[in-house]
Amino acid sequence: MAVYTDVTAEELSRFLAGYAIGELLSYKGIAEGVENSNFLVHTSTGNFILTLYEKRVAEGDLPFFLGLMEHLAARGLNCPQPVKNKDGGILGRVAGRPAAMVTFLEGMWHRKPTAVHCAGVGEALANLHLDGADFPMTRPNALSVNAWRPLFEHAGARGDSVRPGLCNEIVAELDVLETSWPRGLPQGVIHADLFPDNVFFLGDTLSGLIDFYFACTDTLAYDVAICLNAWCFEPDHSYNVTKGRALLGGYNKVRPLDAGEREALPMLCRGAAMRFLLTRLVDWLAVPEGALVKPKDPLEYHRKLRFHQTVKSAADYGL
Repeated sequence: MAVYTDVTAEELSRFLAGYAIGELLSYKGIAEGVENSNFLVHTSTGNFILTLYEKRVAEGDLPFFLGLMEHLAARGLNCPQPVKNKDGGILGRVAGRPAAMVTFLEGMWHRKPTAVHCAGVGEALANLHLDGADFPMTRPNALSVNAWRPLFEHAGARGDSVRPGLCNEIVAELDVLETSWPRGLPQGVIHADLFPDNVFFLGDTLSGLIDFYFACTDTLAYDVAICLNAWCFEPDHSYNVTKGRALLGGYNKVRPLDAGEREALPMLCRGAAMRFLLTRLVDWLAVPEGALVKPKDPLEYHRKLRFHQTVKSAADYGL
């Protein structure tokens, strides 16, 4: 989450007049994340989140994202729900941007997740995959293996300004990933961005998942790989196998990985590290001036990638 586009109180009040959610009492920008502009909105009936969609989020994809949240919630997964306006729609415009109101989810995210939190995430991710199996819409993953080289080319030689020699390392890894990327594994709806700040807890109990704006149709085990990258490394960049074992155990309790998924996990983890290395690199080099957001360090995922390159099997992740 972030704030790229400011919204005046007058603009927001006019927008809220189209909803039956009371009068505007207060609002404030949420300065975490790097994708959309988000505001916590307090009205006379409660709290809501206003999202203005920008950057990588295509307006034509919004029915998929918002429909998926409704679908998952109907099957018992706790996630924000789009709020319908007085005309029954869920999309509008604020400050020239496509916008939607969603319900406020109770809880907080943990900056220092434990193995207990990792187990909860694994279980919730597996439930998401099962609950999304009959979602009727599909959306290709715009940030999968075929998109990585164009992303790198967008950054170009400027990558070496972040770390000398980084560009050559990326090119060599892209050659491996494009040749060896796993095919034919179970597919379905994936979250694709289930980082700690997108998972809320009440104490140690997982209370819900948020930010479905990278969700797409792709390899289910790739979603697991993204979570291993996001949840199971320590601040010194070492892999915590106890957390990995907990996350994978929670996932397997609900949806056991098959033999092909287990075999592919190291390569999927390499790909997940490359995806976030590249998108962070592009953001690091091109954050809009004046945005209330600090770009995330791409070298964090360079270090994770180096670990995955040494992995021999899924057992190294705690499976």
